[in-house]
Amino acid sequence: MAITKWKLDPTHSELGFKIRHLMISNVSGFFNSFQIEGETQDDDFSTAKIQLKADINSIHTNNEQRDAHLRNSDFFAADQHPEMVFESTRIEKIDSENFRLSGNLTLKKITRPVQLNVEYSGTAKDPWGGERAGFTVTGKIKRSDWGINFGLMEGGGAMLADEVKIHSEIQLVKQAVAEEKKLKEYVS
Repeated sequence: MAITKWKLDPTHSELGFKIRHLMISNVSGFFNSFQIEGETQDDDFSTAKIQLKADINSIHTNNEQRDAHLRNSDFFAADQHPEMVFESTRIEKIDSENFRLSGNLTLKKITRPVQLNVEYSGTAKDPWGGERAGFTVTGKIKRSDWGINFGLMEGGGAMLADEVKIHSEIQLVKQAVAEEKKLKEYVS
């Protein structure tokens, strides 16, 4: 079997999250700068090995003051820990469109296992002859597992929920095709 390499198309992807504020509404945010690299055996995503790296300083919640607060030591301490990393450890195929992705998430030098739900949207050829694959990734984590406790109150109350919902739209580009395309452009 051949190894197929995949890379993120950042212009057609987003790495998003939501958290409850005062337990009555959600605040949404994104990481504007992140990378994903993956390998599969042939084009079989049930064999995928995935690595994601996100720039903590690229966090965006549509409020500059809140974004600055999220980057400081109350939350991510981006000056000391500028990167979030996810590395897959296992992928389980549930059916033709759904997978359970297990891996290790590292934030603030703390690594914890997480499980994510992956919905495979299929593959398509782009106008330049490249092949792309689309995915919706969802899941939940507890931020306190990584020592991010700001806004959690003793006795069960909270300004901010402990649970963070992950929702991402990911488009990957098959690299073998992209490399062939570059070679053809170079030769022309």
